[in-house]
Formats: sequence, structure tokens, C-alpha cells
Amino acid sequence: MALVSASILREYLPEIASNTAIDTELNALIARIEKGIANYLGYPFNEALLSPTLESTTYTFYVDAPIYNDVYTLQLPIAPVTAIASIHADANREYDSGTLIDSSTYTLDQKYGRVILKPKDTTRFFANGYRSNKVVCTAGFSSAPADLEHAICVLASMAQRNKTNQGKESITSRNGSIRLTPKNMPLEVKEYLWPYRSPNAIL
Repeated sequence: MALVSASILREYLPEIASNTAIDTELNALIARIEKGIANYLGYPFNEALLSPTLESTTYTFYVDAPIYNDVYTLQLPIAPVTAIASIHADANREYDSGTLIDSSTYTLDQKYGRVILKPKDTTRFFANGYRSNKVVCTAGFSSAPADLEHAICVLASMAQRNKTNQGKESITSRNGSIRLTPKNMPLEVKEYLWPYRSPNAIL
């Protein structure tokens, strides 16, 4: 289920605002645009979907080590992270029950996708080594914040209007040639998306 509905997108397309017959086409476009934005933001591929997604879904991440010079903090490759199902710290990569980190010994920074151990309660630290920390979590958006919704709609409405001119650098009108603007992601959209970059993209 996409974050933005066809009815919301039609508000950005006043020329077809009441044309509900086109909703199936718009929903397909929205799905492609949201995948593209997730990829642009650096979201990791979901193993089940084999593609990035902005939507809330379950991930299994294998993180090599905690943040450099901070043994208490494990940075996940996505944000927001809304829930942690389990964390195993195991340099041997077996992830059995003996390597489980007790959920009472850490807190979750949802906004930045970080798991932070409580120094006074910690009984097991994060491990160091290839894929040594296995994290099962839920991440992404169950609904779009207003600015993210706006960015999706601006980009999707631009793509919808450009359908007849895809692959063209210019069009002929009234016996003259009109040069088309490049079909790149507008700066306005990039500015709205900037706060939602994946931690991997920032680091």
C-alpha cells in the first residue's frame, strides 16, 4: 500500500481533479515514484520485496559493529525505526538464544535509527566482526509526514504531466521549436526529502 493515494495526487493535478477513472494509473505511478524516492534516499533493499520501500515493513539487518568510538550505540541503515523485535550480538554468526541482547538493556532512537545500550543495565555488548549483530526490526512510514507527502506528489504530478514528452528534448509548436526543461528531480523535492536520508547516505 503506497503512502500517497490517487485522490491526494489528483489535488496536484487540477486538470484531472475529478477524474476517478484514472486512479488505477495514478496508483501505479505513485508506487514507482515512491520506490524511486526510497532508492534516492538510500533506503536498503527489503529482502522480501527485493527493492527499497518507504512503507513500514520488517527488516533483518546484519551490522558489523557499533559506532566507532562508541560501544554503546548501534547505527541501523534506515530511519525511522519504529520497533525492535530482537538483537543478537554474535561474532560467530550463529545468533542463538545465548547471544540475545535483553530488550530492557537498550533504548531505541526511532528518528535516527539507533539502538543505544543502557550503561548501568547492560549485560551484553554489541559484537565486532562481519555481520556480527543481527537486528530484526520494523522501519519505514505507516503514513507519510506532510512534507514527504508533498515531495511525492510534486514528483508524481511532474511525471504524469511529462508522459507525452518522455525521451524528448524539445517539441514543435506553432511552427516553432520549444526546448523542454530536463526531467530531473526538482530542487524543491530534494529540499523536502533532505531530512529523510538514510543514515547510510549521511555517514
